[in-house]
Amino acid sequence: MDPKNKRQRPDHIGGHSGFTPAFGSPVSGARTAKIVAGDLRLTVNPVDGSQVEPVRPGERAGTPSRLTPGVTIARRAEQSPPVPPGVMTPALPLLEREETRERLVRLLSRGRSVRVTGVSGAGRTTLLNAVAADCADLAPDGVIRLSGRHRTVGDLLYQLYGLVFDAERHRPDRPELLAALAEVGAVVVLDDLEVGGAALDELLVATPECAFLVSAGPDVPAPSPEAQIEEVFLTGLGRRSCLQLLELVVERPLEEDERGWAGDLWFESEGLPLRFVQAGGLLRRRDAARAELLENAEPGADPFETDVPLPTLAQSAAAAPLLAASGTDAARRALIFAATLDGEVPHHAQLPALTEDTHADAAVADLLVCGLVTASGGVYRLASGVAAQLRTAGLLEAAEGETDPVLTLAQHYAWWAGHTSVPAERVAAESGVVLATLGALLAHRDAGYADAAVLLARTAAPAFAVALEWGAWERALRYGQEAARVSGEVAQEAYFHHELGVLALCGGAVDRARTELEASIALRAAIADRGGEIAGRRALALVADIGGFAVPGPDADGGTRSSEDPTVLIGEAPATASSSRTVTATGVPGDDDGPSARRGGRRNLIAAGAGAAVVAVLGVVLTLGAMGDESDGGTKRPDAVEVDPSADEADGTDGIPTDDATTGDPSTKPSESGTPSAPATTPGGSATDGTTPADGGTTGDGSSTTGGGTTTTGGSGTDGGSTSGGPGGTSSSPKPTSKPTTKPTDEPTDPTPTETTPTENPTPPTEDPTTSGTETTGLASQGTEGSTMAGTAADGIS
Repeated sequence: MDPKNKRQRPDHIGGHSGFTPAFGSPVSGARTAKIVAGDLRLTVNPVDGSQVEPVRPGERAGTPSRLTPGVTIARRAEQSPPVPPGVMTPALPLLEREETRERLVRLLSRGRSVRVTGVSGAGRTTLLNAVAADCADLAPDGVIRLSGRHRTVGDLLYQLYGLVFDAERHRPDRPELLAALAEVGAVVVLDDLEVGGAALDELLVATPECAFLVSAGPDVPAPSPEAQIEEVFLTGLGRRSCLQLLELVVERPLEEDERGWAGDLWFESEGLPLRFVQAGGLLRRRDAARAELLENAEPGADPFETDVPLPTLAQSAAAAPLLAASGTDAARRALIFAATLDGEVPHHAQLPALTEDTHADAAVADLLVCGLVTASGGVYRLASGVAAQLRTAGLLEAAEGETDPVLTLAQHYAWWAGHTSVPAERVAAESGVVLATLGALLAHRDAGYADAAVLLARTAAPAFAVALEWGAWERALRYGQEAARVSGEVAQEAYFHHELGVLALCGGAVDRARTELEASIALRAAIADRGGEIAGRRALALVADIGGFAVPGPDADGGTRSSEDPTVLIGEAPATASSSRTVTATGVPGDDDGPSARRGGRRNLIAAGAGAAVVAVLGVVLTLGAMGDESDGGTKRPDAVEVDPSADEADGTDGIPTDDATTGDPSTKPSESGTPSAPATTPGGSATDGTTPADGGTTGDGSSTTGGGTTTTGGSGTDGGSTSGGPGGTSSSPKPTSKPTTKPTDEPTDPTPTETTPTENPTPPTEDPTTSGTETTGLASQGTEGSTMAGTAADGIS
């Protein structure tokens, strides 16, 4: 901690300096849990991001069971505000509300819902508490208290479900939720509702067997005309009741001047009960000052000189500064914290650590007695107008040498929420304070405050998820994502995007889940966060499976292709040889990518190898065909099919091709004398170049020949050389349809070519040209070169 900051946490709370320790330390162990949310199983992971997968057989919960009576009483008691330690005044009676109270009980007993509307300070919460006590045995499931502050209809429905059914680590989907709530019969007391219109209709329709007693402010939208709900408006109390209430607060009869002062206050406040509770605090402050003067006065002093004047009407209308000045230092600090948090008062157990005062937990009771704090649902809040009055009086400024209150709150709650000894449900109970702290930090728009907000959101959000307070979970993630963007922490921003995507997926919002997860994957790919990127892709694959769309793969540079770009599905074969980048666009998964990713990678590799093999074989066939054409001098096989070009008069041949015996083999080189040399043969008629021309013999390449006097022209039989026989002979190797492209280097001088009429079987030359061993070797080398070219082409394709 900064040595200039003297705000140290008491030893009995637990030593801690700076913000929360690093994640994974013994103080802030990772808060993980497995939750079944409908058809999905959520594993809360505060490190890389939560994981979600389909539920396994047997994991999905069956018919929900109701809570036992003991657990029901304990859970519903938590919905009431805790009783703080300290001196408390007796409970005040309900004045001038008995007729309204009886009417509300009658309506609820008939199954009708009622909406109580009134300004803040009119006594709505007090009236709801009295009616709830009268309806304790009215419904089978009793009375259930809820708080509607900062809660949507969905949050309220799930909160109601958790107070009736055993929903530990189980969050039903929407159909399950509605089916279960249809069987709940209870009187639901809902304080500080912030929704109306169609949203209120949805709440009433989802719980047909429940009767609601709702309180709302005048600025909340009214119910729709179709809503089956009664409206009750609360006004201020009469003059006589206000004076009676003031006497109950000060616990003594009013003096004559005090009665006149109270009458003026009643006219100014329009009879709001809260204003007279605060006025009672001002009179107690006056009584304390009187007693102090009398104690210090000399004997026989004039009593009028020791009297303390009454507050002015202006001071009575804005009593918060006077009441705060007369309170303890711990109470003043508690007011500063509450005003910083938009009215949310920290739990009294947190005040000793926040104020460095071991007895500060009694400050809430002091503020409650003087009317600066009121109950709201299960927590306490500043009374209406108190924060504005303190700010106007300049009482919210931190003293010299004190840390900014919002930073103190962020430091403490980040440490406390991350402590392993604090249950997730306890953190969720103070979600209002945590979320208000996050909002106050972001209001500064400063990097230092944003860093504190990121740390607090990272610590508290998993606890909200585990406690099934998913409304608070989403708000914390939104705050954290914005804070990470302001502070420039890309890794943290990616984490919050991932969590928002998982939350949207569990809630059935597939499109929003896809957007958040793609943003998270892109950010993590940019910072080379391999583990986080894998977690995001697994979640995105499940989103794609549910939504029925293709998963975009990473680009060649490691980024993520946009979902609008064309994507190659796993297992799809490449279309052309030039699409090798498209085939590898999905990437080769690592060993830790999971079984599905490894199967997809193997399929991609097999597809690429098959394509390369096809291209390689095609290249070899074409190369061998070209070699055979060069060795045969363009002689066509009888069974070859070729489309000849149209006749052209410009070539002087009338379109009729001629066969030239001399140029039949472009690779045959004539001798220097101009006479072709005959091949050496044995007395049996077999050639010496590796062929057996006897009847029924076999050529060097393994092909059989028919007819007598067969010789070999071209290279060795293993390199694709061809054989030609006599008049009755047949060709033993395939010929390409195209004509040779190379010409002999020397023009032959003899013999003169014989012109023949083309027939289906071309007539061979009258004299057999020969090739020497050197020429044969040349053709063999050409075949080897062609094979090398084919292999090179295949390597390029693969």
